[in-house]
Amino acid sequence: MQGYERKQLLERVEREGATVGADIPETITVQDETIDLRTFVFEIKRRETVPPGERERVEQAKRNLRRERLERLELIEEGDISRERGEELARSIIGIDRALNALESLGPTDLEREQQAKQAADTKRWMSFLKQALGREDGPSKRGGR
Repeated sequence: MQGYERKQLLERVEREGATVGADIPETITVQDETIDLRTFVFEIKRRETVPPGERERVEQAKRNLRRERLERLELIEEGDISRERGEELARSIIGIDRALNALESLGPTDLEREQQAKQAADTKRWMSFLKQALGREDGPSKRGGR
């Protein structure tokens, strides 16, 4: 592959909006294991949030996809590959990006953390209300009157 062809492929996979209209690959081989990627993504996406039992599986899948994307990108950047192989890698990278976008856009994956954050915010609002109601809040209006 010529240098300018390599550059074109790299620009294509890094282009914002490259995943628009792209399909999630039916299957993908990651670390010598074939995964039914499209089925996995659609199975997870049809739920509003990731169930507690599936969280780790989804996070692991995202880590594996990111790693595989990086390996394929490095092959385009540095590998001694043909133009056809480069095109194939670029298409697969865009498909991986599409799958990652779908998995990243899922609802909260850590319901416990979200619940704790809500509880902390409620406690903070309640304490602020109590301070204000009891006249213990040091606001600018309290200081200026003395």
